[in-house]
Amino acid sequence: MMDKSNEMHAGDASIPDVPEPRIPTEAHSVPLILLTVFAVVFILDWAQTVFIPLVLGVITSYALSPLVNQLHKWHMPRAIGAALLLLMIVGGIGYLAYSLQDQAASMIETLPEAAQKFRQTLRREWGMSKGAIENVQKAADQIEHAANETAAVSPPAPRGVTRVQIEQPKLNMRDYLWNGTRGALSFISLAVLVLFLAYFLMVSGDTFRRKLVKLSGPTLSKKKITVQMLNEISVQIQRYLLVQVFTSILVGITSWLALLWIGLEHAAVWGLAAAILNLVPYLGAIIITGGTALVGFLQFESMGMALAVAAISLVIHGLEGNLLTPWLTGRASRMNAVVVFVGVLFWGWLWGAWGLLLGMPIMMAIKSVCDLVEEFRPVGEFMGD
Repeated sequence: MMDKSNEMHAGDASIPDVPEPRIPTEAHSVPLILLTVFAVVFILDWAQTVFIPLVLGVITSYALSPLVNQLHKWHMPRAIGAALLLLMIVGGIGYLAYSLQDQAASMIETLPEAAQKFRQTLRREWGMSKGAIENVQKAADQIEHAANETAAVSPPAPRGVTRVQIEQPKLNMRDYLWNGTRGALSFISLAVLVLFLAYFLMVSGDTFRRKLVKLSGPTLSKKKITVQMLNEISVQIQRYLLVQVFTSILVGITSWLALLWIGLEHAAVWGLAAAILNLVPYLGAIIITGGTALVGFLQFESMGMALAVAAISLVIHGLEGNLLTPWLTGRASRMNAVVVFVGVLFWGWLWGAWGLLLGMPIMMAIKSVCDLVEEFRPVGEFMGD
């Protein structure tokens, strides 16, 4: 018995201890990160009526705070300086809209005539004879007639069952006007919220920044990182907005003069559209180029003139995007072109037109935070140029 027990102990001693496999800590955190990202996206989509005015107000305050600070140095109270700047901006936008309303209304009135010109020009340019177009139209009418007859011939209803026919509602002008009025009222309410939020943020000055630094932690290192982060976000967003406003105004004026020189109608309206859509990276240039090409095709009834108008818009946006903006923007604030394009698509999908306008400033703030926080520096490096 003693020999057997000694052999068993000897056998146990000869087997090495194999440590149990452990899953890395990073693997446990991946599902949590994904759930957090999905939750943030859901909240941003669900509460966009709150977040969109908030982001617009913060960006407006960042853009106008240097001017308010300068007026405050000249012994003007912050409340008066902020109110004066906002009134000047609202008045300038109102005057610009009032001065261009006649051209915009005239352009809308010419849409039916433009559609007719488009059909005639296509027939002439692409060699489509009148007989071919009529044959296609007849074929479409026959298909529609056959579909209506098939829908009309239905099996008889069973005994005791009443057949119900659903009629399509006619156009109700009251509902149409109500929807238009509701859209205008929602836009006005959004503008009022943004103006008040920007006003209060500019009047408060550095109050919220000091509160964030105080709440960041008891240690001096955390307070220092928070101050650097807030300063970096402020500098990057102000630089981006300054460059975007300057280049947008330059693109709008240049587009207006170039389109006016070539003889395009309503050149001022298209110049204003080019200035506004220049705030949307890549997609804005594509929309303006396609829109001006279509208008040039309808007006001049020539494919060559349409390509010439499109080339003017494309050259202006190309020079601005590839030469002027990179020269004015510091290398530290540049972002990867792929990241910018995907980010604009994401924010446009999430918030629509407002997401296209606000996507780039939001990504600039995210990159500034990632560059200063040790754990997120790989993300900032990935987003950088």
